[in-house]
Amino acid sequence: MNTLGNFIGGREQLSTSGLSEPVYNPATGEVIRHVTQGGKEDVLAAIDAADKAFPAWSAMTPLLRARILFQFKELLDENREELARIISEENGKVFSDAQGELTRGIEVVEFACGIPHLLKGEYSNNVGTSVDSFSVMQPLGVVAGITPFNFPAMVPMWMFPVALACGNTFVLKPPVTAPSAAMKLAELLKKAGLPDGVFNVIHSTNENASILSEDPRIQAVSFVGSSAVADIVYSTASKHGKRVQAFGAAKNHAIVMPDADLNSCVDAIMGGAYGSAGERCMALPIVVTVGDDTADKLISQLVPKVKALRVGAGLLEKGQKDNDMGPLISKAHQEKVLGYINIGEQEGAKLLVDGRHIDVAGYPNGYFVGGTLFDHVKPGMRIHREEIFGPVLGIIRAPDYETALEIVNSSEFGNGSAIFTQNGHYARDFTMRVQAGMVGVNVPVAVPMAYHCFGGWKRSIFGALHVHGPDGVRFYTRMKTITTRWPDGKQSIAEFSMPTLG
Repeated sequence: MNTLGNFIGGREQLSTSGLSEPVYNPATGEVIRHVTQGGKEDVLAAIDAADKAFPAWSAMTPLLRARILFQFKELLDENREELARIISEENGKVFSDAQGELTRGIEVVEFACGIPHLLKGEYSNNVGTSVDSFSVMQPLGVVAGITPFNFPAMVPMWMFPVALACGNTFVLKPPVTAPSAAMKLAELLKKAGLPDGVFNVIHSTNENASILSEDPRIQAVSFVGSSAVADIVYSTASKHGKRVQAFGAAKNHAIVMPDADLNSCVDAIMGGAYGSAGERCMALPIVVTVGDDTADKLISQLVPKVKALRVGAGLLEKGQKDNDMGPLISKAHQEKVLGYINIGEQEGAKLLVDGRHIDVAGYPNGYFVGGTLFDHVKPGMRIHREEIFGPVLGIIRAPDYETALEIVNSSEFGNGSAIFTQNGHYARDFTMRVQAGMVGVNVPVAVPMAYHCFGGWKRSIFGALHVHGPDGVRFYTRMKTITTRWPDGKQSIAEFSMPTLG
């Protein structure tokens, strides 16, 4: 059984600690490989490699950096199936979902390939007599990314393509539960022509990963994970003078109005609530219906569809039809989600579809939870307030639109939200007043394209800038404004007042 190493300075190497952790297939519960666990020396070695590579990489023209990313994009397309299989094997998500994850990650690479245009500064001629002013956007230095298990390829590709294109070098800390995708990405970057040390992967404990938030050579940290850890990363890295974008938990809501097209609405909600087995920050775990009649009609269509969900292994033999949902990431997380279903019952919500006792033929030890549906969830219940991160959908009944909007906005999180309606007035009002960073109108999972920015509000984000799109370029560069004058040699008079150039 092989052990994945760190990728430092252009080569894979085991950690000096000699420690490793098992990596499981969530569908079978079996150990499929091990991953090395770096100590302090390994994390520092990754930072050293990135620091040494920075001068030459940042001096390379943006066009040449873009050409390497173009080649990387071609290699991603060529290796798409292998990458999807890696993701599905370690994360558990179904193969088509893994392919979709790669598509969204590749879109950010395509965006970053336009970096020569994105780094164009501004120029003003004659801001004063014979005085010109212009700005340039320059790289920060060594930057770091700490990424979660649920999108082991896409989330890193939200970060490093833009960071590298801007001239920075990168240290990536992937999740211990799904580490192989990061190593494959490192391999493809090297094959694309990326110089050694520009991109490094370090597998380590959270304690040693904290060095990325503290080492003075790291200029910026991007994090995706729980809000509790995001808060710690943001506080620690900010205290050490770094730029930080830290993305935390979510509890996304959708309002269903009485005039919604229920047929398309139900299908949209099914995908939003149960896609990726609910293990995504843009999942749709709460639906707020306006009026009891709306709820009853919606539920009458939802119940049979939830019961009919195909739940099983994410990775199947060629020719077999994809399941709708795979397993959860780990035994511990499975138990956590099952615990929330118990809590929902205890709190008095009505359990319409129970996913606790699912039996997947051929996979007795997999970490499966079936699609679960609650009705009569009340605002303030734990299954309403807290992020479950599993295939559990709750229905809250509201008497009118204003009450529904208040329920949505009362959440401590503000990642995404949606409304289903055919009424333009309510749709426009919702988009303007909802307290969320990403909003859908008849769209359940409103993840922006790569040339826009991804990010939430409230406790779903810590830091000012969102990821990828224009904010990504701003995050990974700092602007320098230059004012120039070329005197003709004639005598000038010293001026001691504040200079004005008009």
